[in-house]
Amino acid sequence: MSARANILGKLRRSLEGTMPRPDEFNERLVTEPWWYAPEDRIARLRSLMEAVHTEVHPCSSGNWPALVADLLARRNLTNLLCAPGTDHGRELHQHVGATEQRVNLLAYDQPVEAWKEELFWNVDASLTGTLGAIAATGSLVLWPDRQEPRLMSLVPPVHIALLNASEIHDNLYDMMVAQNWAAGLPTNVLLVSGPSKTADIEQVLAYGAHGPRELIVLVLEDA
Repeated sequence: MSARANILGKLRRSLEGTMPRPDEFNERLVTEPWWYAPEDRIARLRSLMEAVHTEVHPCSSGNWPALVADLLARRNLTNLLCAPGTDHGRELHQHVGATEQRVNLLAYDQPVEAWKEELFWNVDASLTGTLGAIAATGSLVLWPDRQEPRLMSLVPPVHIALLNASEIHDNLYDMMVAQNWAAGLPTNVLLVSGPSKTADIEQVLAYGAHGPRELIVLVLEDA
């Protein structure tokens, strides 16, 4: 018998005659202090996010592309990284083409090694979707994937995020249950509450040191 088999055998024999402990988990302990009336979720989320310099704009599913174009124009930004394979990416491409907006839409369609220099130094802003948001902490929830890799929300200096108001949950536990995360967790989840900031140097708060210096959230209220 190998050493490995011997060790595993001892572990199995040590459990003989024992019973598993009952599951005493009480979900109310992690949810009840953070329940909100449905009509209060947007206001709470917005209050917490704006307190850490996030810009929040209520809008509709019909006018958000025009709002994106306006936000870019106000900042004199000339390009935007977005995912053309997503519904919101296609919608934005259609709007830019139809209105002849002066913005160059970029796609993350190659390995990062092939365009790292451009991504880190020449991309003005990015647009991503979200899985939802958490009212208790004022956080967006992002699931990076092949269409929208993680660097889309971490590298460009301005990050614009689309959030359906119907996907704002009271707390993280309720969100995981409602969306059945147990059926298939992603390899990476991002909880984003505001733009990148640090006070490591002389205790002076600086934005954009480790990621976007601006976070803009568009809340689609009729979604």
